[in-house]
Amino acid sequence: MNHADIGVFGGSGFYSFMDNVKEIELDTPYGKPSDKIAIADLGSKKIAFLPRHSKHHAFPPHMIPYRANLYAMKLLGVRSIIAPTASGSLKREIKPGNFVVCDQFIDRTWGRKDTYYDTETKHISLANPYNEELRQMAIESCIDEGVELHKKGTVVVIQGPRFSTKAESRWFSSMGWDVVNMTQYPECALANELEIPYVNISLITDYDAGLEGDDKIVPVTEEEVFRVFSENNDKVKKVILKMIEKIK
Repeated sequence: MNHADIGVFGGSGFYSFMDNVKEIELDTPYGKPSDKIAIADLGSKKIAFLPRHSKHHAFPPHMIPYRANLYAMKLLGVRSIIAPTASGSLKREIKPGNFVVCDQFIDRTWGRKDTYYDTETKHISLANPYNEELRQMAIESCIDEGVELHKKGTVVVIQGPRFSTKAESRWFSSMGWDVVNMTQYPECALANELEIPYVNISLITDYDAGLEGDDKIVPVTEEEVFRVFSENNDKVKKVILKMIEKIK
């Protein structure tokens, strides 16, 4: 029977250096996950890796099979989930290349399948959506690796696949929100429904639609997101590895 201790939403670059890597296909009551799941050994721990968009980026943010992805982790017995994401900054001091360990989210999506409770009435608390123990491990791991870090932040989750308008970005910033992303909802909420501790590490790739009063900072492009994420991919991997060491 397939089993894993820790789940990571990330691609092949995260497990290429691990031992006994095998890919498996899972089906769930909510359909198939985004892709095959790679299970690999790191010391005594088994790690499950799933690219949320698929290896070939076949699923845009609003079409990701979130319920299947999280349920697949549950079927594997995963006890913790690490969820790195490429994200935009809404504040000057949060710069491209920085990491933000989010502690809150704002949902601005619509039409996504976002709960497992379609046939019964069940209300879960999401006052603190991100697991605090995992957050502290992420913070410690970033410090250990010398990453420029923001220890908390609120991520506003937009529908995608388009980026924000300048007016939207200005609104988000005026509300005091820190980070903008397209995948944290319902991923984080579903992990909570399944009672799997979950942490997000946002790698800042851009300044969203630019910064008010600074014409030198241009609105984000897809090419820029991929470029900055690629340049910082090794830092993400090192932080995740350090976290995996810390998780009991």
